Amino acid sequence: MPHTMNDKFRLGLVQTACAADPNQNLAKAVWKIREAASRGAQIVCLEELFRSEYFCREENAELFALAEPVPGPTTETLGVLARELSVVIVASLFERRAAGLYHNTAAVIDADGALLGTYRKTHIPDDPCYYEKFYFTPGDLGFPSFETRYGRIAVLVCWDQWYPEAARLAALGGPTVLFYPTAIGWHQHEKEQHGAAQRDAWITVQRAHAITNGVYVAAVNRVGVERTLEFWGSSFVAGPFGEILAQASTDKEETLVVDCDPRQVEEVRRNWPFLRDRRIDAYGPILQRWGA
Repeated sequence: MPHTMNDKFRLGLVQTACAADPNQNLAKAVWKIREAASRGAQIVCLEELFRSEYFCREENAELFALAEPVPGPTTETLGVLARELSVVIVASLFERRAAGLYHNTAAVIDADGALLGTYRKTHIPDDPCYYEKFYFTPGDLGFPSFETRYGRIAVLVCWDQWYPEAARLAALGGPTVLFYPTAIGWHQHEKEQHGAAQRDAWITVQRAHAITNGVYVAAVNRVGVERTLEFWGSSFVAGPFGEILAQASTDKEETLVVDCDPRQVEEVRRNWPFLRDRRIDAYGPILQRWGA
């Protein structure tokens, strides 16, 4: 029977450590997607920039060589896999759009292997060891939703996850799930003093997006130590009332497989009708940088 809008579907979140060799990382991703599919996952999301170590730790023009066109070699490889397994794949890539023009881009590949579309990361950080403004042009595709074979989804990327505006605009496209491919961790010299609070804030803000928008949120982070950054994993799925349905460890490679029920979105929104009570006539000032 064909999949309908209200049918349950199963999410797969692939949390891994990344090696220096992009081909090794792609091979691992293929293996992990197969594992998730064997456990029933129908929409599988990889972590941010999964093909490489997190190269934004430094500003180095030679690292632009890691970029590739989208569509391109990786989407082609994953497209073949998606079609074979009948799974949807969300893949975060370093996109070379043109000479000197690069994006941090998430590709959505449908279960027939076709590239449904892309989302380009909108909010670009510039912090110690997260020098993304050197590499990435801010996204210019808005906050699209994608009607996949199994359900409607939207994708935001890492630093986007701190912005309620991005979550709201993505949610207004009607997705059941907001995916957040991520690469976030501790500076090792800060971990003892601030680490628990930083990780807790990361989880809390995304649970809040699930609650205020009545959607599932799936955050997919990497693990492992890359020089002075220790990525904290903790990939998780929150339900539309913010409840954590599954969560991975801070330091191990894991694949989470979690059921997602669009009817739960309907149920929560009927009882907590935040979308009904929005005052869209009153929100004009949000377009200003600061108050009057």
